[in-house]
Amino acid sequence: MMLIAPDRREDAEGKSMEWLSGLPRVAGLFVLTALAEIIGCYLPWLVLREGKPWWLLVPAALSLAVFAWLLTLHPAAAGRTYAAYGGVYVAVAIGWLWLVDGVRPDRWDALGCGLALAGMAVIMLAPRS
Repeated sequence: MMLIAPDRREDAEGKSMEWLSGLPRVAGLFVLTALAEIIGCYLPWLVLREGKPWWLLVPAALSLAVFAWLLTLHPAAAGRTYAAYGGVYVAVAIGWLWLVDGVRPDRWDALGCGLALAGMAVIMLAPRS
């Protein structure tokens, strides 16, 4: 199943620009995928480390199932999707650190996040035939 319907626009040199129209949707899908994984891992962490109720493992398992399903919706090949997803995961995890854990990211977190997103951009936006 392909989430993005390609459009056949071309730039001035006749190169395909299909990826451009779907970029916001793919970015949003990456963020949703990361949130599903983080929630699926955070809830067991709460159970095991914070002594929260065991029943939190049920929504955790459901969240991880949603995470696996969301990965199948990405339009790129599986290995490329997983590699690029890692960069977005780092960025979302740093956001989680700040918004949920209440720990403000420092410059090293920001630098690492920027490097991870740059790597993701190279993987996903590189011109390929």
